[in-house]
Amino acid sequence: MVFRKTHAHTGRHISVSPANSATEHLSYGRIILRDHIKSVRFSTGPSESGLIVLDGAADVTVNGQRTTLSPYDGIYIPRGSQVVVSGDQTDIAEFSAPTEDLHPLQVVRFMDVAKDPALSLAPGPPTQHRKVYIVLGKNVQASRLLVGITVSDPGNWTSWPPHEHAEMLEEIYVYFDMPAPAFGIQLVYNNTEYPELVTVVRDGDAVLMPSGYHPNVSVPGHSIKFLWALAAHRERDDRQYGVVNVQPEFRQ
Repeated sequence: MVFRKTHAHTGRHISVSPANSATEHLSYGRIILRDHIKSVRFSTGPSESGLIVLDGAADVTVNGQRTTLSPYDGIYIPRGSQVVVSGDQTDIAEFSAPTEDLHPLQVVRFMDVAKDPALSLAPGPPTQHRKVYIVLGKNVQASRLLVGITVSDPGNWTSWPPHEHAEMLEEIYVYFDMPAPAFGIQLVYNNTEYPELVTVVRDGDAVLMPSGYHPNVSVPGHSIKFLWALAAHRERDDRQYGVVNVQPEFRQ
């Protein structure tokens, strides 16, 4: 369930997939371009893919169509595409899931997400307040993938109240932009008395949530920042953001 330092490799490196984890559909990797590695090439194969730029600028060419992306911009890439990603001092998160559907290439600018009240949210009272940006959500045609960003206020909880959605969606959190000494604590559990996971998370770590409630908290004075990616079990039907089961003890 836990994958450490997923940002440690240069080039394109897939850290999580159904072949090495509990996911049924979702894969996650990182594209880091620096030093002598300035570009990577790959095919999406049978999967739809979503890229989110975390640092630097990137030129993404899909089937000959070129787009320049800035930090936190996203791009949806259809199955069966040939992709070239170029940049310098560039960090990109890559998520994918298999689909039978063919949707168009779609580019999402973070500045548009931040201005859209349906995609830029600020939920939670004090101690729970955070910002949530839905980058690849209902604004994008897709079959399985939903991808976004959560940034907590320092010392606050996120993914609160505790919730789960395992019947519809599997999920992964990828923690980023949390320079030392910042860290958070991530829980995954079906029963609070016997949690499946309680772990410290730092920059570059990733945690899977195939099932269970999954709140987390940042240490005082620091934010917890993470990408969240969801993959629907049933294509299209289960691709719904915000449809969750809240832990009964915290429904109030």
